[in-house]
Amino acid sequence: MTEDNLNPEEGELQETAAPSPEGQEPAAAANPETPEAPEAPEAPEAEVPEAEADELTVTKMELEERTLDLQRLQAEFLNYKRRVDRDRELLRENATYAALTPIIDVLDTIDRAREHEPLEGGFKATAEQLERVVAGLGLVKFGEVGDAFDPTVHEALSHIGTDAEVEVTTCKVIAKAGYKIGDRVVRAAQVLVVDPA
Repeated sequence: MTEDNLNPEEGELQETAAPSPEGQEPAAAANPETPEAPEAPEAPEAEVPEAEADELTVTKMELEERTLDLQRLQAEFLNYKRRVDRDRELLRENATYAALTPIIDVLDTIDRAREHEPLEGGFKATAEQLERVVAGLGLVKFGEVGDAFDPTVHEALSHIGTDAEVEVTTCKVIAKAGYKIGDRVVRAAQVLVVDPA
């Protein structure tokens, strides 16, 4: 036993390997207690790409969720905008309807005055200006003698017999003209009707 073979940590004797015939250094001792040079840790080659793939998959899923959330929000905003525009238009139509409804009686008075004699002077200019203004706001006058009777836009005050010249129930006399704003009837035309013979 020599001191060269003594393990300083454990105080035990180490076996020495026989020299190799080629004169090379002896191989590491077969003693399991002998400290070996630490091996480089093996890189978990399969785990690194797998972890990256998992992270990429999670990121893609989050991106898809955010994209869907964004698309939902955009759709909700467009629906809200359309609803607000529709409500604004409806509010405008209702305000126009409320403002023009009382003026219809004034227009009726002007029509009756025209039936008696032609309008003259300032009254004529005022009547024409009023008619232009309400027409500009969308109030349209309808109801002419000879129109086919339509219960959605005409109010039949009376039935005055038959007429061989007509093929369908027809407006023969217009008592009061009707008025519309767009497709909305403000007042139905009040008419006297005849049936075909």
